[in-house]
Amino acid sequence: MKAIAAISCMALANAFILPDPKIFEQSAIKNDEYRHRRSWWDHVPSKDTIVNTVEDGVDSLSSHIQNALHAFEDTDEEKFDHLFEEEMFNDGHDTSDKTIYELITESEYTTKFAKLVSEYDDIVEVLKGTKYNKTLFVPTDQAFERLPKHHKPNKEFVEAILKYHIGLGYYDAKRVLRTHTLPTLLKSKWLGDKPQRLRTSVGLGGVRVNFYARVVAVNIRAKNGVIHAVNSLIIPPPLVGRELTLLPSQFSTLLLAYEKTDFVKYIHGVKSTGTTVFAPSNRAFARLGPKANAFLFNSPLGLKYLKALLKYQIVANTTLYSDALYRPDDKGAQANEHVHVDLPTLLDGKNIAVDVATWGGYTRVKLNGYIPIVVADAVAKNGVIHVPGRVPIPPHKHHKADDVDGEISVEDLKERLSEFVDQKDEKPEWSAEL
Repeated sequence: MKAIAAISCMALANAFILPDPKIFEQSAIKNDEYRHRRSWWDHVPSKDTIVNTVEDGVDSLSSHIQNALHAFEDTDEEKFDHLFEEEMFNDGHDTSDKTIYELITESEYTTKFAKLVSEYDDIVEVLKGTKYNKTLFVPTDQAFERLPKHHKPNKEFVEAILKYHIGLGYYDAKRVLRTHTLPTLLKSKWLGDKPQRLRTSVGLGGVRVNFYARVVAVNIRAKNGVIHAVNSLIIPPPLVGRELTLLPSQFSTLLLAYEKTDFVKYIHGVKSTGTTVFAPSNRAFARLGPKANAFLFNSPLGLKYLKALLKYQIVANTTLYSDALYRPDDKGAQANEHVHVDLPTLLDGKNIAVDVATWGGYTRVKLNGYIPIVVADAVAKNGVIHVPGRVPIPPHKHHKADDVDGEISVEDLKERLSEFVDQKDEKPEWSAEL
């Protein structure tokens, strides 16, 4: 989602205003006496650097989720209408007659990234080519200052990093403001060889890519695309499960549920090309109420119901972003302004209904007609994570209201899930032991 709490319109607009015409002015890495001995490896992200970058992303994502869960409220889309007027983006940068590759190799502020690119002929050809437009999120030289000189990754991984900075298509500042995810040159076998995507977001801190890379300059226009400068390397995302374990302050209850139900063993037996995970936060689980949680986590029968709930949160072989849909049997599709889709979950194919509504650059996603997605489009290597404001629960088959806005009784929980739970040979639900 572009706006999760009320955000100052001025802050949004300032995200695309350059305070200094020297768009790439950053302090470069100082030379030393051994510079002439350095190979291209000396400019690539090390294991430690990748960890640091991921940690930055984790901190940003955790803060993002925390703010969303505690301050979620409806935002009047009319407040954002003026942000999409053409005059907002008269940035003064005329289109150059040079290619993206020429611009980054000639700039004194992008020498490190250009050096890496020059080692990969196929990437050079992409950034030189004029058959289609590209969008490059180029790290400034300052983004490389934290790189240690050891634990060097292999060339294939570096190539993946470089490709992940190149968006497919022309995404100038105005389009970025309207965009939630965009496809990159990096293809993922986990997504059926479809493009891995970047997540863009706008907030008080400006424009960010994948939560942590801040855009520091926009709309450097080349004859084959556009360049935006970022203050960090953008590392391809890890698997869904790994992302969740990096955020225990937000997902420790979900992780405990996985552990108590041996869910990891189960999920490893599920073959899937692309995945959509609706991952409830600790706060969402707390909303179920103490009685429901005590039943789910502390009784043998409850654990079976808990496992059923976990299955209902995962859609296999479909990756649904807020603005794109990947399935193994097609080339992927862009979402329209208003989309309704019923996705079969791992709970015996029980559908979960997803509604995506977009006004300009503001998007609202709901599950089963009433559960808001408070953080959308956390991209992963094998899919995408959306964080719902409540734990998704299957609707009733016949009667009663489907929405659960507060605590849920154990009886209601059982009624919704009983058809998916084997209740034979069960021991008493409660134990007298302490």
